[in-house]
Order: sequence, then C-alpha cells, then structure tokens
Amino acid sequence: MSISPSDKVKVSLEGNVAIVTIDNPAANTWDTESLPALQAVIAALNADKNVYALVLTGAGEKFFSAGADLTLFADGDPRTAQNMADAFGAAFEALSDFRGVSIAAINGYAMGGGLEVALACDIRVVEEQAQLALPEAKVGLLPCAGGTQRLTQLVGEGWAKRIILCGERINAEKAHAIGLVEEVTAKGTALETAKALAEKVSGQSPTSVAACKRLIHAARNITITEGLANERDEFVALFSTDDQREGVNAFLEKRAPEWKNQ
Repeated sequence: MSISPSDKVKVSLEGNVAIVTIDNPAANTWDTESLPALQAVIAALNADKNVYALVLTGAGEKFFSAGADLTLFADGDPRTAQNMADAFGAAFEALSDFRGVSIAAINGYAMGGGLEVALACDIRVVEEQAQLALPEAKVGLLPCAGGTQRLTQLVGEGWAKRIILCGERINAEKAHAIGLVEEVTAKGTALETAKALAEKVSGQSPTSVAACKRLIHAARNITITEGLANERDEFVALFSTDDQREGVNAFLEKRAPEWKNQ
C-alpha cells in the first residue's frame, strides 16, 4: 500500500532512498489535494528509519512542476488564498525539515511553486534544458511558499530581485552559475544523478546527518557564537546514540557500519 494519500504525489522506495514524483498532468501543478499529500508523505518518511534520503522529481519530460493551479485563484477570494498559502507553507516547510537529505531532480520547467518546492530541498540537480522562474508578479501575485526567503538566502538579494521583481526566467547554466542549483546534467539524466547522490547518504550515519542539517539550518537565524555552542551540544548529544558507537567501532574494526538510525 502506498504511503501517499494521493496519486498526484507518488512514492517508491529504492533501498534507503525514497523517490517522490509530482504527477498532476499536464504541468504537475500543486493544488488542495497534492500539497497535503506531500506533507503526509514527508511525515511517513520521517517515521521510517530505513529511509535516509529522498529524491523529488516531476512526471513526464517537460515539467518538473509549473507551480500552483491558477484556476484556484480566479475568483479572487482571500479565503482561498489563505487556505492555499497555509497548505503551501505546511507542505514545503515539512519538506525543508525532513530529517534526511532531500534532492530535487529538476527534469523540466520549474515555475513558481515548482521552483519553491525545489528551493525547500537540500540539494538541486537540474537538466540542461530546464527553465526556472518565479513569475507570480506577472499575474498579480507573489511567491508565498518560501520563494522570497529561500531564493535570497541561496543567490543573494540582487539575483533574487532580478528573478522575482523583473520576472527573469533563467536557464540551467545560469542557475548553476549563481548558486541556485548544485549540478547541471544532460537531458533525461537528473533523476539518475540525484539517485546516485542520494545513495552516498547511505554511507553516512543518519543521526549525524540529521544533527548536521539542524545546525546548518539554524545558522541562518543566529550568531556564529550561538552556532558554535549549538554545534558542540549536538556533537555531545550524538554520544547517546547507537549510531555513534557503531560508526566509531566499525571504523576501528575496518568494516562497513550498520546504521540503526537511533
């Protein structure tokens, strides 16, 4: 039985890696069914100690995701806007806080909420033909699912303003040059590249990965002094885990570790 409550968000497991596919034809848009489904999927993956990483991609060859289904906003009802904003926030923040490593395999157009869901991932791999944009201001809206915040953190104010305020669409090469994505691959290969990267996570202690990720995220909001103190606290806390003992002893015994994620 699938862990996803909706066919619009499909999940398959390959070893310690979950493959999450946005599948809402024709453009893999987000709506009131797919957003809660993504949130539910992340909760299920967090509860599965055998899952160390997830790869997010889009069904088909043209779209990673074109963002929100704009038909939902045609009536101009603020209540609809509030419900959608809340759903976007809950789903994408759950993805950002996933305890393992999340990798976006951007296999086509990533527009609006489609780019924002990629921004919520830890790492982004993009195919050479892909186009990325946050075009909400062209239709009288704005990015409400982390776009103004996460994009600025990644690429700085100048490029965030060009993309959001000027409506600039960028290609894969430019996205890589400005630090929006970590790798560019040939057409049709983003998923395999992302999966290979996710497989590397299996060699890492999942409890260590989760602690490191918390520290990296916390660094956005605190001083370096606080961050260094937190780093030491997280280091000491690892010594109450099985994985810490297993990792050190496996190294000393010259064998591969067997992680328990606890």
